Amino acid sequence: MRRAIEDYKMINDGDKIAVGVTGGKDSLVLLMGLGRLRDFLPVRFDIEAITIDMGLDNTDFSPIQEICENLRINWTLEKTVIGKIVFDIRKEQNPCSMCANLRRGALNNAAVRLGCNKTALGHNNDDVVETFMLSLLLEGRVHTFSPVTWLDRKQIHVIRPLIYIEEREIKGVINRYGITTVNSQCTVAGKTKRYSIRELLRELTNEYGDVKGRIFGAITRSGIDGWKPAGSRDSRKSCMDLPNKQDKEPSGTN
Repeated sequence: MRRAIEDYKMINDGDKIAVGVTGGKDSLVLLMGLGRLRDFLPVRFDIEAITIDMGLDNTDFSPIQEICENLRINWTLEKTVIGKIVFDIRKEQNPCSMCANLRRGALNNAAVRLGCNKTALGHNNDDVVETFMLSLLLEGRVHTFSPVTWLDRKQIHVIRPLIYIEEREIKGVINRYGITTVNSQCTVAGKTKRYSIRELLRELTNEYGDVKGRIFGAITRSGIDGWKPAGSRDSRKSCMDLPNKQDKEPSGTN
């Protein structure tokens, strides 16, 4: 996480960062990692944890509250009716994109209200590659989300400190420390196009070796979507000066 933050200059002195915490493994590891990095990074920053309650029944958010208390991080539970809008009113057949956009909007609105100038999301290395493949195969474009994105309408930056960390490593952290996650109540979990791409990448890896690593390397070497690192580790002296601003947060394909 520290290397990603330094490579893409994600955090500045005095930042107040809203961490989007769903309660899944990625967001919890992101929250815990930033909570620890806060103690020794060469910049000072504050953290606000924000959970978007989609209004789905039987969701227990107590594991998030416990972690926030242990890390001395303020936690906000933002009540919404996103679940009702997506599943009951709109009755979306492919709800993931709309749901993600609504959740991001609610998160960014809460972040701005709480005085944050950045939002941190838990997209990991596998997410980067899967989004690239989704865009390539389903949309016919060379694209993935950016390490740092400027949202002009909200006047806030979005950062993704987990981009160098594979999903298996995140699972290892969860298992090693016995972290309790929040079970997803989503009715389409595991049935999305992203899941199909994940299976395809698994098959390609079995056949050709480290396919995901080579795709990720190609993304960083190409510099698309703000993916050119700031410089070699030896030449970096701080986490200051953000990359060039971008106009909007790409919605991606789910």
